[in-house]
Amino acid sequence: MERTAAFGHRAAPKTLPGASENGDLASLRQELEDALASEIKKNEVAVTVGADGLVVSLREIGFFDSGSAKIRETSLSAFSRIAWLLAERPDRVRIEGHTDNKPIHNAQFSDNWDLSTSRATELVRLLIVKYEFAPERLSAAGYAEYHPVNSNDNPEARAQNRRVDVVILGRTSMKRAAPSAGVAQSEASPTTPTAVLTRPKPSPAIPETSPPLR
Repeated sequence: MERTAAFGHRAAPKTLPGASENGDLASLRQELEDALASEIKKNEVAVTVGADGLVVSLREIGFFDSGSAKIRETSLSAFSRIAWLLAERPDRVRIEGHTDNKPIHNAQFSDNWDLSTSRATELVRLLIVKYEFAPERLSAAGYAEYHPVNSNDNPEARAQNRRVDVVILGRTSMKRAAPSAGVAQSEASPTTPTAVLTRPKPSPAIPETSPPLR
């Protein structure tokens, strides 16, 4: 399992990244909104534009029991609609797990990092095993409470933060960039999806050191 250091909030642009290259994502957004109209109406799903592409947010209230990484049987139909719309497309997909800021500790998960990563990895595994997605198209990331879409000041706002985001990456975001300092990057192997556990960067007061090259 790859572990990557990353932290911070991502601003959502008003248009899809690389719009000239990714006009088809606009039509995909409409298809997803039509297919998930019932879940959107019940506030179980939201389809938005994010910094990296199209984002389908699967909120915990509709897809997971509290403290569990296993998708509910009653939600498999909605997830299947998403999978079938994405199955024949070439876009890469990143599955991101998110939580609210309430600490968790149970027999399965030691903290919110563990829960958010496990939920993301579970959906990646489902896409590969059940829907036969090519593993190299997929990656999983866990962000715990550090990428909220709302405040954590009341139950309704916290509920929006407990989610798994299916991010359909635009071509612009798919181009390989030089790694930032302190950030490890790699592609998913043909047999194992990449799992990314994101954690806050160390305090600037603590210098980061690297072993000498051999």
